[in-house]
Order: sequence, then C-alpha cells, then structure tokens
Amino acid sequence: MSWMLNEEQRLIQTTARDFATGVLAPQAAALDATGDPEILKSHLRQLAELGFMGLNIDEAYGGADVGTVSFSLAITELARACASTAVTVSVSNMVAEVIQAIGTEEQKSRYLPQLCAGEMYGGSFCLSEVGAGSDPAAMKTRAVKEGEDWVLNGSKVWISTAAIAGVFVVWAVTDPEAPKGKGISCFLVPANTPGVTVQAAEKKMGQKGSGTHEVLFTDCRLPADALMGAENQGFKIAVTELAGGRIGIASLALGVAGAALDYARDYIQERQQFGRPLADFQGLQWMLAEQYTEMEAARLLTLQAAMLKEAGQPFATQASMAKLMASEKGNQACYVALQLMGANGYMQDYPLERYARDIRVTSIYEGTSEIQKVIIARDLLQG
Repeated sequence: MSWMLNEEQRLIQTTARDFATGVLAPQAAALDATGDPEILKSHLRQLAELGFMGLNIDEAYGGADVGTVSFSLAITELARACASTAVTVSVSNMVAEVIQAIGTEEQKSRYLPQLCAGEMYGGSFCLSEVGAGSDPAAMKTRAVKEGEDWVLNGSKVWISTAAIAGVFVVWAVTDPEAPKGKGISCFLVPANTPGVTVQAAEKKMGQKGSGTHEVLFTDCRLPADALMGAENQGFKIAVTELAGGRIGIASLALGVAGAALDYARDYIQERQQFGRPLADFQGLQWMLAEQYTEMEAARLLTLQAAMLKEAGQPFATQASMAKLMASEKGNQACYVALQLMGANGYMQDYPLERYARDIRVTSIYEGTSEIQKVIIARDLLQG
C-alpha cells in the first residue's frame, strides 16, 4: 500500500487548501458568530464550481469522480479553516453517494447533477430520532403504502443543514411486524414536499455555522418511485453509508486539530516568558511532540480506511478505528493547544476556543466513540 499521493490527489488537496485559506478562513469567525446561512451558501456555491460537492460521484452525473482519498484530503483542508462548511460538504457528499449506490437511473439523473452543480445547496441524511440515535434500528418514523403512494409520518433529529437542503434521504419503518432492523426502507424526499417541516436550528456548542434541525414529516405523500433500493432493506444501506461518513468525520477532526496545533506552535515561538520564547521550554516541546505524533497516527488510519473504500475492499472497521482515533485524539490536541496559549487560548480574540468547540462533536456524531469501540470489538471477536 503506497502512502504517496498521486498528482490528482495533490491537486485536490492544494485546491482545497487554497480555497480554505483564501475564502473560508477570513469568514469562519463571522459564520460561527452569526450562523448566517448566506455565508454558508456562498461557500457551497463556490465549492460546487470547484467540483467539491460530488467528489466521489461519476462524471456522467456531474461529479468529479476523484475517489475517497481525495475526498478525505479535501475535507481535512476545508476543516482547517471552517468546520461548519466542511461538515456540510461531507454530509452532502455522503447523500450523493447513497443516491449513486442504490438509486435508480431516474433518481440518479434527477438529483445528482443538481447536488454536484450546487443547484441544491446540499442534501440531508435523515436517520436519527429522539429515541433512536446510537440505536437507529429502534426508529418510529413510518411509511405506509396507500395505493401506489407512500405516506410518511414521523420526525428526525440532529439533521445537518436541513434548512438549506434540497433533498432528504429518509429512513422509515415499512414493515412493523418484521424483526428489529429488518423492515426499514429508504426514501428520497424533496425538501418542498407538502408536509415537510424544518424546525428552528438547535442552539449548539460548536459548528454553529452549519444548522442542525429537527425535521417533521406529517402525512407526506410520496410517489412509488421515491423508494430507494429494495423495500424493507434500508437499514443495511444506512449501516454501509455511515461507515463511509466516518471517514469524512475523521478527516474533519484531523483538519480542526491540525489547525489548532499549528496555531499554538506558532504562538509559543513568539510568546515570551522569563526572558525567552515559550518554545524553548522542554515541557511545552514534549506536549507538542506528543500531539503531533498522535494526530499523524490518526491521519494514517484515516488514509488507510479511505484507500480501502476506494479500492472496493472491506473498510468499516478501519473507518471506525480512524474516527475513534482522530476524534478522541483531536479533542485532546485542541485542548492541549489551548493550554499552550494560556489565558489567550480561552479568549474569542484567538481561534483556539472555536476549534475546541467545533471538534467536540466529532466524537459524538456519525456514531459515538463508544459505538466505534463496539464495532471494532465485534469485528475482533468474530475473527
């Protein structure tokens, strides 16, 4: 397995880095402070023009088709400047990949070009419910067949960027008599469908520029062709796609933690105490060395998972390992970086407090760290 990036991957990485530095970084603090959707929309339009809203989507549908490794590199670079934009790009790419993987030709031709071109600002992944977060198979949302149509009722929570999404991928119980997890189907629901209500954005600790919403479905009548994939087989789809999404979140954590460590490293080289730069003190040097080493290990785990997925090999356990390592060690890295800056790290005049808030949720969404450990242990014990 080669760890050297090819020319296309380096180009994607450089393009993402330049965009993050030139466009995202100057507006990241304002987006965090105001949650202004127009700022985010502007970012997404420009990223669509660069091909970043369909990184792993076939060119026939308007995608860039550059693979999972390039996707991971891009998310990392975007997250170094703005985690709110990066998570929106990651989730929308995941939605597009679901449609490409199991959608009909008509579904793919209808939605993928709009997602890739930015005609829709993004898509939302509607799986979690109040009583079905880490246990999504316990969902209560129902879709009932009436003639040729489906009627959808229920609610989904913690849905990223729902207020500006153009389409929702929604999971619902279609056979309540089936064993748990066996009677769930997947539907494509346009955002303008009658009966769809997006509630006000939640008040969050971090990633405030990416709205998180409850979405209500009240007597939503869907045509037969809204069903995606086989009836009652939707839960397997969700589990598969969540594994891919974990590569995105691991990549995001790498970006935020990397930005935090770099900022703290530069700071302690300039800040003086006791007549010399803080960087001259061995204790602080060791703190940096430990954090950079752990994040490098997380980066390699993430690239391994991305390479396996791109090669069509089993990757779910590796994706869980990558997300566990990147999110947990990334949280630690941000807090160490903040500590290195002392009181200034705690002030909003510096970006460390935003990095620390933004990275916290990476060990929660797309499966908590505890769930990742369950997945990893299950694989180990089953041999």
